[in-house]
Amino acid sequence: MPTELADGVWRFELRGVSAYLVDDDVPTLVDAGTPWDEAAIREGLAEAGVDVADVGRVLLTHYDLDHVGALAALTPELDATVYTGAFDAAILRGERSPPLRNHKGAFQRLAGLFTTHPGLEVESVADGQELGSFTAYHTPGHTPGHVAYVSESLGVALLGDLVSASDGTLEPSEWFISYDTDAVLKSIRDLAARAPPFEVACVGHGDPLTSGGSDALAALARRI
Repeated sequence: MPTELADGVWRFELRGVSAYLVDDDVPTLVDAGTPWDEAAIREGLAEAGVDVADVGRVLLTHYDLDHVGALAALTPELDATVYTGAFDAAILRGERSPPLRNHKGAFQRLAGLFTTHPGLEVESVADGQELGSFTAYHTPGHTPGHVAYVSESLGVALLGDLVSASDGTLEPSEWFISYDTDAVLKSIRDLAARAPPFEVACVGHGDPLTSGGSDALAALARRI
């Protein structure tokens, strides 16, 4: 059952990860869980009053098995453009493979055996690009193409795996699940400095913050 975090913002609790639905200019799906989360996403959309076919945009924070896994299974009902950072978009389109020389890339190669490329248009997102009410911010580190999306009008930030949440605080993505932890820390500081204030912080792992999101991000940026 989806949890409404704020007016028009729902969290879908999946298999160890969260996806989100935002009622923006069009219904917007944010990330897509694991390959085994198709039914849960369909049910979550239905309970939020949205058909799969009504989803007009997919915002991916990054390419990982637990964030893109159900996309292919939602097609053909899902007929929406998918947006993510350039490096990750190329992997999702099948134009490149994750690099074996990086520990996270090697893991992504293995996880790719369980990931089907979706038959959807996948567009690379530019830093600062506006998508509905959201602005895209390149936040590399967890993956080279990781993107956070912030809507000033909705007061919502979609932070993906740049950070995780625990007991109302945010923590950086850890070494073993990141390409480059130095880049993670730089991206956190950069996002905290550039993004407008937001209340709701939607994260891939842990419970999202429903208030004080930008304050929590700023506190993390000062601490790291």
